[in-house]
Amino acid sequence: MKRYSIKSKIKAGLMIAAMAYFPVKASAWGMTGHRVVGQVADYYLTAKARKGVQKVLGSESMAMAANWPDFIKSDTTFNYLSAWHYVNLPGGLDQQGVYQFLNTEKGPNVFNKIPEMVSILKNPQSNADQKRMAMRILIHLVGDLHQPMHTARKEDLGGNKISVTWFGQKSNLHKVWDEGLVDYQQLSYTEYAAAINHPTQEQFKTWSATSLQDCVYESYMICNKIYDHIKPEEKLSYRYNFDYVDTINEQLLKGGVRLAKIINDIYAKS
Repeated sequence: MKRYSIKSKIKAGLMIAAMAYFPVKASAWGMTGHRVVGQVADYYLTAKARKGVQKVLGSESMAMAANWPDFIKSDTTFNYLSAWHYVNLPGGLDQQGVYQFLNTEKGPNVFNKIPEMVSILKNPQSNADQKRMAMRILIHLVGDLHQPMHTARKEDLGGNKISVTWFGQKSNLHKVWDEGLVDYQQLSYTEYAAAINHPTQEQFKTWSATSLQDCVYESYMICNKIYDHIKPEEKLSYRYNFDYVDTINEQLLKGGVRLAKIINDIYAKS
């Protein structure tokens, strides 16, 4: 029988604790929200795209692959991925200002990394490991893009420095949007996806045709409204959920529809 030292056991315990901690502390939408986006997207895949995704992910579903970029934060080897989950935008920009910022910002962010993942998946020279990682990251980042506080301000770390209470518990504005609002609905990711996956034909057509730049601008405009209607140390509960649950649901649904469009396009000519 293999023996383990006390030191090894402690190290293993810390690694397990880290795996449990990071997805909650630093994930956009939390685990449920990301899985909702993946589940909705899976519904709209073409036959070619579904076959392509299965070839890349094997038995792993898009919903379960969606949280890998958050889970991997427990491995310091992947620290470079942390800046990929968001794009910090200054306040007061109009649509052209957002476009200009996105086109001139050179640092890694959610806007410029999504096309990079698409390129890896399209490249016949990419190996299986590269494609699996790119697919997992793509699924996650498209979800991140639709969480409005991932297009927020650098000075308050995307709302992380704006302290609030959520149903009497200490929290912050970013976390409320990452997890609080989604988790408050008390639905599994499959129940949630089924509950919101009812876009009209016009919505589906419009959302599928939205450019990546416009997706950022759309989230940014919602983000501005969130900032306009919050005060530091504000006590948030039932009313905040009532005011924003439709926004949350629509953003999750848009994320799934648009993720499906991106993946369908990747495999359209295969």
